Amino acid sequence: MKNYPVIIVGGGTAGIMVAAQLKRAQPDLSIALIDKAEKHWYQPAWTLVGAGTFDMQKTWKPQADFIPQGVDWIKQYVESLDPDQNQVVLEDGSRLEYEQLVVCPGIQLRPDLLPGLEEGLATGKVVSNYMDPEATWKALQSFKGGQAVFTQPATPIKCGGAPQKILYLADSYFRKSGVRDNTNVVFATPGSVIFGVKEFAKTLNEVIRKKDITLKYYYEPVRIDPKKQEIHFRYTKAGENDCVLTEDQKLRERIEGEAAIVMPYDLLHLAPPQSAPEFIRNSPLAGTEAPAKGWLEVDIHSLQHKRFPNVFGLGDAAGLPTAKTGAAIRKQAPVVVANLLAYRKNKGLSSKTYQGYSSCPLVTDYGKMVLAEFKYNNVRDSDPLLSKLVDTTKEKYSMWLLKKYALPWLYWNKMLKGKM
Repeated sequence: MKNYPVIIVGGGTAGIMVAAQLKRAQPDLSIALIDKAEKHWYQPAWTLVGAGTFDMQKTWKPQADFIPQGVDWIKQYVESLDPDQNQVVLEDGSRLEYEQLVVCPGIQLRPDLLPGLEEGLATGKVVSNYMDPEATWKALQSFKGGQAVFTQPATPIKCGGAPQKILYLADSYFRKSGVRDNTNVVFATPGSVIFGVKEFAKTLNEVIRKKDITLKYYYEPVRIDPKKQEIHFRYTKAGENDCVLTEDQKLRERIEGEAAIVMPYDLLHLAPPQSAPEFIRNSPLAGTEAPAKGWLEVDIHSLQHKRFPNVFGLGDAAGLPTAKTGAAIRKQAPVVVANLLAYRKNKGLSSKTYQGYSSCPLVTDYGKMVLAEFKYNNVRDSDPLLSKLVDTTKEKYSMWLLKKYALPWLYWNKMLKGKM
């Protein structure tokens, strides 16, 4: 059985960044990185692909280009984790032993958790930027009016603002294509607010108002009927003092039972339900209580596992009470690297901590973007220097340029090389 001082599970943003930063800090450290993917995707651009303003082929590059020199790339899937034995079991049944383990395999899409979704995707009327942004763009171009519904699941999702971004861009495209006047645009969310940070929610509520988008709170999608072109929601607001649930005649809604709402659609965009990979959910590393239930259980500041101190985790698979974004990983990776190296040296931790930073570049129109930066407890955490130059709570063309041009360049040339 081969032994490595450090094994990294996952070759996405988190895994590559940690590997690159570890190698820069300690070039002689022996590291294995486990990931079968041959392509490395820049998924933040998929929103723009779905709106026809970015080339899908420019959102990926060969994974081999970003595996740091000296890192062993194990091209297999992980079958299971055995932290009691300090081992990783691979898909071929072989085992690798580690001294320290970094777990960051990302998040998995679970369309199977929403009945009718997979059948709906085959019709061309149901689309998702999370799965096929080119199909989204095709659907927007062929849409001739009617009811366009945008929604998201109650499960945690990567890039929680993405379902809104395509909502705003689709609305703008419908206006350009001349179909907006005979279209109802609906955003139905299981949440109770448009955005958790009040400074940015104020702007987004104004965007919703200006665009005349119908906003529905407490709407959790539970089933799609692609033959009837209807989506079923569970109304999740509870309490005897709540208003009585009523049908929205404009949207041709109807109520079934006590808390079920059925809404017709001519176009439906949604984020599919999502979860941590099965090998995490079924492992001793998974949490048993919220917010880490079913996710990797790590201390929210040190990113060290709560029960297995030689294990660290970051990225979308970690059970952290903040948004799952690449921007969050950029702040998490240096903490994991510093703490892992400190643990190797003296079984201690460094002074570096993660305070929950995440960022959501909220595209609100072609040429407009709000840069929402925040940390734990939905506290605004905007960059002090940038905030002096630009009010990032407002829609700005400069932020659109950041999203479309600067961020992709920084990702490929700086982040993945461990330079930021």
